[in-house]
Amino acid sequence: MASSLMMSFEAVTVFLNVLVIISISHFKQLHTTTNLLILSLAVSDLLVGLIVIPVTTVAIMEPCWGFEEYFCVFHFYMACLCTSLSLGNLVLISIDRYVAVCDPLLYHSKITTTRMMCCISITWCCCIIYDAAIIKNFVNVQVHSRCLNECFIVEELHWANIIDLVITMVVPCSIIITLYMKIFVVARSQARSQARKVFSKEAACVSGVKTVQANKSERKAAKTLSIVVFNYLICWIPFLFTNMLFFSSDNLSFTISFLPLVNSLINPIIYALFYPWFKVTAKHILTLKLRRS
Repeated sequence: MASSLMMSFEAVTVFLNVLVIISISHFKQLHTTTNLLILSLAVSDLLVGLIVIPVTTVAIMEPCWGFEEYFCVFHFYMACLCTSLSLGNLVLISIDRYVAVCDPLLYHSKITTTRMMCCISITWCCCIIYDAAIIKNFVNVQVHSRCLNECFIVEELHWANIIDLVITMVVPCSIIITLYMKIFVVARSQARSQARKVFSKEAACVSGVKTVQANKSERKAAKTLSIVVFNYLICWIPFLFTNMLFFSSDNLSFTISFLPLVNSLINPIIYALFYPWFKVTAKHILTLKLRRS
């Protein structure tokens, strides 16, 4: 029962993220800077579904590891990499939404497709190199008797662990929370000012109406992506606190350690609920109408 549930969870995670990737990659109307960030986040979530969840499933179902030490290192590296990639993409999403809402007139000149692709590429390269350096220099993986519960991740330097936590979690989360607080303050003031203009003569102008609609669209996108961001924080913060404070093998500890994997499943569900384009493109893909579209 548990194995079939885990396999279903893995299949749904992979399926939904593949839908997001195909939707944004295939439909030219979706080739926007914000959707490039969603695409990058979906790729990192797909890696979780293809690599991290299956190995975790085997780890839970089987009493022994059954793999060599190098595979244990690889699994730990991929888990760290997917975490770093997700958080890096969320930082870029926060910056993108901040500029779109707080400086909408200069958004398209500041945030271009080329610049966004460069930022995404730099984020991926930095995460790949950084996690590899951390594991090589400061982490010692020990596997005894080829059993899973003997696959220990030993951090050789305590101060390195603290610095890594600050760099990979505290600083990015602080940036994300600060930017979204500013976004909501600005969005609230914009909504109030636009509500006043509805009863004025300026609202009758076509350009004014277009500006109001554009601002509403940007605020809606910011609201949707803020749900993605705080979903990530809700899934990861309990796991980090339990790792820092204590470790136990009870059901609560298992549930908290499984929460980060659930995050990769929830993200595409959020897109499906709040983005009309995802519903339309998913329908085209599932009914095999890609050429007609």
